[in-house]
Amino acid sequence: METRKQTIETQIQYRALDVKRDAIDADARTVELAFSSEAPVERYFGTEILDHSPSSIRLGRLNQRGPVLVDHDPTDHVGVVESVSVDADRKARAVVRFGKSARAQEIFNDVVDGIRGNVSVGYRIHRMIEEGNGKQPTMRVMDWEPLEISIVSIPADAEGAGIGRAAEETFDTVIEREVEPTSIEIKETAMSDVTPAAPSADDVRKGELARIREIETLGDLHGQKDMARDFISNGKSLDAFRAELLKKIETRKVAGPESSAEIGMSDKEVRSYSLVRAINAMVTRDWSDAGLELEASRAVADKVGKKAQGIYLPMDVMARDLTVGTNSAGGYTVGTDMMGGSFIDLLRNRMMVMQMGARLMTGLNGNVAIPRQSGGATAYWVAENGSITESGQTFDQVTMSPKTIGALTDISRRLLLQSSVDVEALVRDDLATTIALALDLAAINGSGSSNQPTGILNTSGIGDVAGGTNGLAPTFAHMVELETDVATANADIGALGYLTNAKVRGKLKQTEKASSTGQFVWDGNGVNGYNAMVSNQVPSTLDKGTSTGVCSAIIFGNWNDLIVGQWGAGIDVMVDPYTGGAAGTVRVRAMQDVDIAVRHAASFSAMQDALTA
Repeated sequence: METRKQTIETQIQYRALDVKRDAIDADARTVELAFSSEAPVERYFGTEILDHSPSSIRLGRLNQRGPVLVDHDPTDHVGVVESVSVDADRKARAVVRFGKSARAQEIFNDVVDGIRGNVSVGYRIHRMIEEGNGKQPTMRVMDWEPLEISIVSIPADAEGAGIGRAAEETFDTVIEREVEPTSIEIKETAMSDVTPAAPSADDVRKGELARIREIETLGDLHGQKDMARDFISNGKSLDAFRAELLKKIETRKVAGPESSAEIGMSDKEVRSYSLVRAINAMVTRDWSDAGLELEASRAVADKVGKKAQGIYLPMDVMARDLTVGTNSAGGYTVGTDMMGGSFIDLLRNRMMVMQMGARLMTGLNGNVAIPRQSGGATAYWVAENGSITESGQTFDQVTMSPKTIGALTDISRRLLLQSSVDVEALVRDDLATTIALALDLAAINGSGSSNQPTGILNTSGIGDVAGGTNGLAPTFAHMVELETDVATANADIGALGYLTNAKVRGKLKQTEKASSTGQFVWDGNGVNGYNAMVSNQVPSTLDKGTSTGVCSAIIFGNWNDLIVGQWGAGIDVMVDPYTGGAAGTVRVRAMQDVDIAVRHAASFSAMQDALTA
């Protein structure tokens, strides 16, 4: 017999065991746990057995105060390994100690309370020996190295396809096989006499595993898990999958940023998603009934490259309407906890600037530069045979960069215990309204400083209609002047309209266009034939001369030139069960990276000294 060696690429592998609660020392903040055994695990390269002979395990890293992580996330470091041993029962054990930070204490409390009961080890394989030559060979790992120990809510699966697998580093692993020595006889053979050898069963198995692995990897990377499963189950080739995937990617590019920000949830998963269930899980710290919501949040985090402070609400859930088929064909019988419709559409309906015609751009990634023409070519009169002076258009850019907005809403604990679709819709509606109010305020009057976007009223270059030294009651002439500002700049095309607050509306409903005509500035059709809407986010406490804190703003413009950008693939939702604990309420905070931009300042004009008293 002779030994042949083969080198293959492997990733960091994961195995999971349970935390034994009787091995917890609450005072010392330590836990004794078993993190690996010789239990066989199915891998793509065969049945893996980790040999637990002392010479087979490299314990150097763990013995040097190896890291204790959460969900294998190297940025979520909550403790250290105090000691490691390999016992007579062929199991590796460790004593781990948790830190004193708030995060470490939180995870340790979850372990003590039994909420987090799983431990997983990440390890690198250096060398394996093949035992047996069946369809699924047994690979005994004779040289392996534990890298970290993690406290996990959901154990990594047996195929190594759990958390954080997509972007992992690969390593060279040596496989040793015992084979019979062979003698080779060389003879000259005419090419016409050569018959291709039929592939062996082992070659077929390896080819099939490679096909499945490549399709799964591409499907995960591009958010097409359902399509990958379909191609695998139907035996379709890797080349066919790549071709179909390319079509999907091109379709996404045409569809715009909203679709590219999705994580690839199936229609069934979208229908099953429950925001109330996710909030309840964050309150109770029990994710046993909210696995879908947790995994969706992790997928969003992987996509945007940023860990959620709470849980991400995926763009798939935000952007898709709930459909359960034709009612008469059985739609009425379909039960669901999912939101009753598109969160983004609901957000649009709650944002007054969106109703005026502002554009919402979602799923942005990185800073955004929107080109605009800032100058045009010039025409010249020339003499016969004279030369035309050269001129051309000039361009610049409107830039947008993410700024984080946080919005709060309180929900009663008793309401969260309900599970009806109506309650789901109520929570969704409340959350959307809270975010919409904050975005409206930023779009209208954002200061442009202290991490705020720049709103319309603080945008340099918009039209300005002044009432007087100390402000003035708005008149029909002021409205006409606002319209003229925009028209003079050739910007009076698009979603033209007025936006102001309730005080101004009340004043204009009592203000005649001209004395004794009985025709009022604000009538049933708006203002001067243009759409007019009210938001109390439009300020009513501005200063002008001696009129301190009593002036209101009136905005007229082409609202299509107001752009609201949202970054990332979801909204970050956090819960605070303590602030309103005495009243039995849970505070929900929603965070989103956004920015506001006015594409053409001349598209807007504002009066900011309107007196209403």
